[in-house]
Amino acid sequence: MQGTKTKALKAAFPNTIPILTGFLFVGLAYGIYMRTSGFSTIFSVLVSLTAFAGSMQFVAVSLLIGVFDPIGALILTLMVNARHLFYGVAMLEKYNVPGLKRIFLIFGMCDETFSVNSLVDAPEGVDSGWFMFFISLLNYLYWAIGTAIGGLFGSLITFNTKGIDFVFTALIFVLFLEQWLKEKKHYSSLLGLVLSVVSLLIFGGESFLIPAMIMIFVALTALQKPIERSGAIE
Repeated sequence: MQGTKTKALKAAFPNTIPILTGFLFVGLAYGIYMRTSGFSTIFSVLVSLTAFAGSMQFVAVSLLIGVFDPIGALILTLMVNARHLFYGVAMLEKYNVPGLKRIFLIFGMCDETFSVNSLVDAPEGVDSGWFMFFISLLNYLYWAIGTAIGGLFGSLITFNTKGIDFVFTALIFVLFLEQWLKEKKHYSSLLGLVLSVVSLLIFGGESFLIPAMIMIFVALTALQKPIERSGAIE
């Protein structure tokens, strides 16, 4: 069993290197943002370890320092992270692994981990469940470590940190470009871009995310077979 885990870890790590560099930087930005907003490094790391919500953690800073509004916080959280509903549906079959690994796979789901686990299969001879588990675990640790570094570094910051939360958006854009370069054809990416723009024009910047995800999910489900036959995905 130990050999199985070691093989899976060694196979998983190279696939997380782009996320390692991104998460350390974005986590650092989050740690700095929390520290300059008046929160301790320990608290910031605990938030990252228990919430592990990426962009929502940046949004949550204003909720933590603002007027107590649990209902509003719940609705906002559901809005920001609604895309995870679609991630979960897409990974139902792949995450159907035995043991407690499945619980952590569900907890550790984020945009970047979903991107890797949905596109990359375990190499021959490597257990798929452990392979996806270590991808999820490594990404989780990168985020927490980046937060800790940022929290410690944040105590030394003296300049204006306004806009630092944009780094998470930049990371998502880089991951999109990486996926674009890996695709043989760009039907899925273009479909996502077009439907997102359509949703933005119809529903506005504050409410476009959920309708966009619904449209993308329905369109990709309906066009899955034609896209596969075209050779856009393997």
